Amino acid sequence: MNYAARRDKLRRIVRKQGLDALLVTDAFNVTYLTGFTGDSTYLVLAADASRLLSDERFTLQLEEECPDLEASLRGAGKSLLDFAAEHLRACGARRIGFEADALTVTLRSGLADRLPEIGLQPTSGLVEALRAIKDREEVARIRRACELARRTFEVVRARWTPDLTEREAAAELEYQARRFGARGLSFPPIVGVGPRAALPHGRPTDQRVAEGDFTLIDWGVQEGLYVSDLTRILVHSKISPKLRRLYDLVLQAQQSAIAAIRPGVSCGDVDAAARNVLETAGYGKQFGHGLGHGIGLQVHELPRLSRGQPGTLSAGMVVTVEPGIYLPGWGGIRIEDDVLVTRDGCEVLTSVPKQLDECVAG
Repeated sequence: MNYAARRDKLRRIVRKQGLDALLVTDAFNVTYLTGFTGDSTYLVLAADASRLLSDERFTLQLEEECPDLEASLRGAGKSLLDFAAEHLRACGARRIGFEADALTVTLRSGLADRLPEIGLQPTSGLVEALRAIKDREEVARIRRACELARRTFEVVRARWTPDLTEREAAAELEYQARRFGARGLSFPPIVGVGPRAALPHGRPTDQRVAEGDFTLIDWGVQEGLYVSDLTRILVHSKISPKLRRLYDLVLQAQQSAIAAIRPGVSCGDVDAAARNVLETAGYGKQFGHGLGHGIGLQVHELPRLSRGQPGTLSAGMVVTVEPGIYLPGWGGIRIEDDVLVTRDGCEVLTSVPKQLDECVAG
């Protein structure tokens, strides 16, 4: 990945903000700008140089992952706060931005006390806005994360039994993902049997598959850096008329939203394309969350697809589309795919079957 080009883009943004330098403290943003995957490390991005502030635990890792960057390593006994203040003073900048969403009040106050001669300016979303639009290599890695998620799910589905518990299914997803070469799952998976599927973010329990007619599974795979995020329903009983009706309604809502995705469309309008389907059918109140979100290094990134969101889609964004209906005491239906915004429309990156008759377990 061309990390230097990313830092150059950020420098132009920093200059437009009237800043001489930017202190990057969010770990995911540091990875995006440098390739470094360790922790306890900051990036000082100045007008004509970049420097990583880390410690001696990462000496070899920094050499391997960031051979083009200067790094200063603190030894034992020196805090990262003192170390950062020392290097910010040495870089000669008079106005330095910091990531207000990532730096604690304590650390910000500590820097201000140590650097009374330097103006510290809060910033928000500068790197995140760059991360929202994926380059070719990022899209390729997300494709791989989607493919690993598909392979993982196929094995778990083939091994589905009535005696399986939600907790065991979650563990099997993790195990199979790692078997296929993934770093792990994108997040702790959501596995909800029958009525427990009405919990949009329910945690797996010891409830067995046999205790319900279907199971909601929300999972994703981290291929190494980049993630995927999917939701499917597995049916393990006769498909009831109610399940078929509600499932087809959610699928229609998802397909309407996907058809609306293209550059220049507002995020709120994509959400409305799905929400209008469910509201017209009388289930608007049973869809209580936004339609989707960006994915990349993290499972929740910009942009947000939700009611009233003013931002617009751009080519290169990758978003989830996940409408749902949740009925306490009965269960919940959610269908989620990962979608790339292309120059003239969109491409669904996930390929796990989602027609209800294809969602029968075993």
